Amino acid sequence: MKILHTSDWHLGHQLHGYQRDYEHQAFLDWLADTLEQHQVDALLVAGDIFDTANPPASAWRMLYRFMARLAKSMPTLDVVMIGGNHDSPSKLDAPHELLKAFDLHMVGGIHRDADGNLDHQRMLVPLTDKDGEQAAWVLAVPFLRSADLRTDNLDAEDDRLIKGVEILYREMTDAARAQQADHQALIGMGHTYMASGKLSEMSERRVLGGNQHALPASIFADDISYVALGHLHLAQRVAKQEHIRYSGSPLPLSMSERGYNHQVVLVELDGAQVSEITPIAVPRVVDMLKVPASPAPLEQVLDELSALQVNEAPREQQPFLEVHVLLDKPQALLREKVLTALEGKAVRLAKITPHYRQQAQQETLAHQRLSDVSPQQVFALSWNQKYDGEPDQAMASAFEHLLIQLEEQDT
Repeated sequence: MKILHTSDWHLGHQLHGYQRDYEHQAFLDWLADTLEQHQVDALLVAGDIFDTANPPASAWRMLYRFMARLAKSMPTLDVVMIGGNHDSPSKLDAPHELLKAFDLHMVGGIHRDADGNLDHQRMLVPLTDKDGEQAAWVLAVPFLRSADLRTDNLDAEDDRLIKGVEILYREMTDAARAQQADHQALIGMGHTYMASGKLSEMSERRVLGGNQHALPASIFADDISYVALGHLHLAQRVAKQEHIRYSGSPLPLSMSERGYNHQVVLVELDGAQVSEITPIAVPRVVDMLKVPASPAPLEQVLDELSALQVNEAPREQQPFLEVHVLLDKPQALLREKVLTALEGKAVRLAKITPHYRQQAQQETLAHQRLSDVSPQQVFALSWNQKYDGEPDQAMASAFEHLLIQLEEQDT
């Protein structure tokens, strides 16, 4: 049996104000071709299907066109999608019953009955092989918010959030085992921040309140054959275990991700055993440029930009450009000077990053565009201006928790 693992599509994403529809459509077309070429039996999408809780209609159309193509070209393909922290659970769950009729399973959030008991069956998805025989069970657990967890009757020394996630996965695993037949594999899914995971500089939000709630690999039972994770955009193994992986995002979601090896992961199973894991590189259809290679004085930067040579291309195919400038102090009309040097060139100026020789970081932040700094940096700057120092760990953690609460309210 062949399973293809991907995540973090972020349909509807904008990069510094530029639409990414062309790139996303190119990826989905390539993905459909790849599924057909490798005769894959199941597609797993581990969360953050959309970039926002209220994606534009164009993003929904793109997703449904992709699903319709698969339903026609690969009618036996099982598709399992879970919600991520950027997705709205209710919006993903709305078409659940309709999509299920076409073996397209979309699980936006968890469900409990009036007594608080977990609806296991909604998150247990059977997968069939080429012969039409059931070969695996998927534990399709979406992004877990603190309200989803049951943390009563825990020991005082337990981390309540980590323990709550552990309990939920244990329940799901036990429910899957109760229905598992011989030679059927158990496949885990999650949209989580795992301990030791490497985060992107600007485009990811830590889960469940920050590093102190990074989840251990031990939440996944030993008899789970493969774990398909989403949330971190860099493709990576978890805790050096081959069978627990982030596939990473299929395209860079910030300029800091330009050097990532964006990929999907092809997993081959022989019964309940993983026989082979093969990363497949996703083609980059729009380039990302950094000029100069390292920060340089403004005059040198403008000379390099004037000499920059790029091929003519339609607007949506033009490369994104990040410019790094070394300055002594904030420069008036900096953006206008850069744009003048780029006049007539087929590039899209995404970001200008100033670097200051002798000024403190908190002073330079005040002169940056709000879209170029993180909420944590703004908080640290405001705290320093008011209290003349850095916020302590407890205050930083409290601020991180407020960010998570705001995000949950948005979805």
